[in-house]
Amino acid sequence: MAAAIDLRPSPIAGQWYSADPVKLNQSVDGYITAAGKIDINGEILGIIVPHAGHRYSGPVAGYAFSLLRGLQPEIVAVVSPMHHLSAHPILTADHEGYLTPLGSIEIDRGLVNRLDGLLKDELGFGITAVKNDPEHSLEIELPFLQRTLEPGYKLLPIMVSDPTADVTKALGTALANVLASYNSLLVASTDLSHFYSQSVAEVLDAEMLDRIEAFDPESVLRAEQEGKGFACGRGAVATVLWAARSLGADEVKILKYATSGDITGDYSQVVGYASAVITRT
Repeated sequence: MAAAIDLRPSPIAGQWYSADPVKLNQSVDGYITAAGKIDINGEILGIIVPHAGHRYSGPVAGYAFSLLRGLQPEIVAVVSPMHHLSAHPILTADHEGYLTPLGSIEIDRGLVNRLDGLLKDELGFGITAVKNDPEHSLEIELPFLQRTLEPGYKLLPIMVSDPTADVTKALGTALANVLASYNSLLVASTDLSHFYSQSVAEVLDAEMLDRIEAFDPESVLRAEQEGKGFACGRGAVATVLWAARSLGADEVKILKYATSGDITGDYSQVVGYASAVITRT
């Protein structure tokens, strides 16, 4: 009998999205279909997507994920923030794969180890592997990948808890290095401003999205320091922008913006969501 595979169990199925595979399939497909046809220029190297519960951010995420239908990457690198307090700047799941109600996705441990080695050479520290992490912002994207991509890809999961320029630039450069010989896809997971009124959120989020669309990772990181824009996954976004640039990407296009108020009807304290595509034209 084959040994059981060590899979990271989902701590959020049934809360952040449906634990029922049929309902989850239907809801994810619905968000993707509702986005309609989107015209883009060039080859897709990456996407930027929000990570709230599917009910809130799924309609926005659907715009980016709709562009992935039929793609056949070998490796999907999902870079997210680590919302929970951690002494480790960069983390990954210490498992053989992730489990969602739609099945499992295998982690490419060889690539994780190669990335870890490059980071140790550059930064003096690497990637800390943790068991049963509670982080939602990486996992929340996986059902969308499972419904859009052709089977056969492996996952390179990265969680960033130190969103500084030195760390994210080194991580992005190293990520591009290990992905260069693969047909790969980059995914950055982030929400935007949190708990401002709709009118204030729109100003803050527009500034952050301008910086993202300008393909300027340094400026993305500075936005929060300057009090001009906010993104909990700014480190993930900057990492993916640096990696995509190293892989030849030259354009970022914002596809959709909305807030939680558009779902709840409460515009007094909202969370901003956006999706974008990164292309090599």
